[in-house]
Formats: sequence, structure tokens, C-alpha cells
Amino acid sequence: MTTYPGSTPANALLSRALLIAGLSLAATSAQAEDRFITLASTTSTQNSGLFDAIIPSFTEDSGIDVRVVAVGTGQAFEIARRGDADSLLVHDTAGEEAFVADGYATERADVMYNDFVLIGPTEDPAGIRDAGSAAEALNLIAEHEAPFASRGDDSGTNRAELRLWESAGVEPGGDWYRELGSGMGATLNTAAGMGAYVMSDRATWVAFDNRQDLELLFEGDEVLFNQYGSLKLSPERHPELKHDLADEWHDWLLSEAGQQAIGDFEVKGQQLFFPNADSE
Repeated sequence: MTTYPGSTPANALLSRALLIAGLSLAATSAQAEDRFITLASTTSTQNSGLFDAIIPSFTEDSGIDVRVVAVGTGQAFEIARRGDADSLLVHDTAGEEAFVADGYATERADVMYNDFVLIGPTEDPAGIRDAGSAAEALNLIAEHEAPFASRGDDSGTNRAELRLWESAGVEPGGDWYRELGSGMGATLNTAAGMGAYVMSDRATWVAFDNRQDLELLFEGDEVLFNQYGSLKLSPERHPELKHDLADEWHDWLLSEAGQQAIGDFEVKGQQLFFPNADSE
């Protein structure tokens, strides 16, 4: 092949073109891989299957993946405080409002709700099935010193449970009250094994298969209302986080599409979460 001064052989041109294309593809791939956020959330939302149902819809709309770290609400707050998550979805409204007031988040919004329920052995030794209120049910359990399995993990469920004991005028303790330090699914498994009472969010209970002799014994008191909120984390506290991508997730949850996806999610024919972003 004849070449001239200043010219470039065809194979060299081809090699250069392939190199440029490869670098461009690598850059595009890196950008795509970087389009994800880490969401600190609760075991109740994860165990129910909600995220498996709704995240693909968000990813399809936005091109952003959501990687969930499912822990108790208290742990989720701590993860967000350290800057180890880009977004936060939990269920402790008082704690969420304090989180904003302390400057760790700039915004909090209602997303959805369901309720807590009291579960126990079918024979119901404490007789809570006929209780007129959640406070009465807890008093009956304490009076009978019937085994009660508490998550004991500073989760949203655990915080709600402790508030209920306090409002019932009961300080739980002794051999009958077991603080496990475990997630909701594991706590239900322990309660099933020991024939204990337990408070659960409804979503995890409905999705739970290892019920053995457990059944839902008490529900419907308004104090068992369970609100979930999404928080935008503070750019001032942690400027390194993916705030733009996290904002898209937050806004999608509150949008018509996000609220519809939440409302459409069912397990065993039951709707487990009820969207209420418009309630504010």
C-alpha cells in the first residue's frame, strides 16, 4: 500500500475510530451504571414486596435504579445521618419531622399509609380478641403475663409499640416480654415458634407465610394508623450525595404515576399500602 507524507494508513484510521468508539461506549456505560440511588428504608416495605413491584416502573420512567437498604427506621435515620444513603423512606412521623428540624433533611412528605395489627396464638390466652381498644388489648396481655415478642430494634414499628404501651399505662418487662432486636419477619417467626403475641405492620403480616398457630386478633383502633414518609436529604450536610437523582425518586413517589403504582400493589388479593400524597 502506497502512503504519502502526512497521510495515515487505513488500518490506523480504523484502529483510532474503534478506540474512540470504545471510549465513548465505556463513558456511556459508566454514566448508566452511576444512575442509581441508595434508599434507606424499612423492613416492612421490603418484606412485603412493595419495592420489587414499584421500582421497575420508576426505573423505566427515569433510567434511575434504586438500591434498597432495608433496616429498622432508627437505623435508617442513622444511615442517612452518616451520608450513606441518598434518600429516606420510613414510618415514624415524629422522628421524620425532628430529622428535618435538625437539618438532616430539607423536606418530608406523606407517601402512603396502612395500619398496625396485633397478632397472637389462636387460643388467645389473654382474650384480646374481644378488646375494645388497643390499650385494653395490651393491658390484657400484661395482666396475663402472656408471652409478647417485641422487635426491640428502634424500628418504626417498635417505636409505635412502645408509645402504645405508654398510652396504655403499662411498662412492659419481665420474662413474658421478649425484646428480640430483629426485623419484622424474624420477629414474626419467633412469635410463631413461641406462641407469643406480637405487633406487626399489616403488610408484613399479610405477606408472611410461616404463621403456624398465629392469627390476627385485634385491628381497627385509630391509634394503629401507620404513616410512611419520604424525605429529601440536605445538600448542605452531605453535598456528595446524588440529590438530583434522589429528588426524581421523591417526586415520582408523590406523582400520579407513583401513587398509582403503590395503590396497585397487592399480595394475596389485598391492597397493602394506601397512597395519600395529596392528604397534605
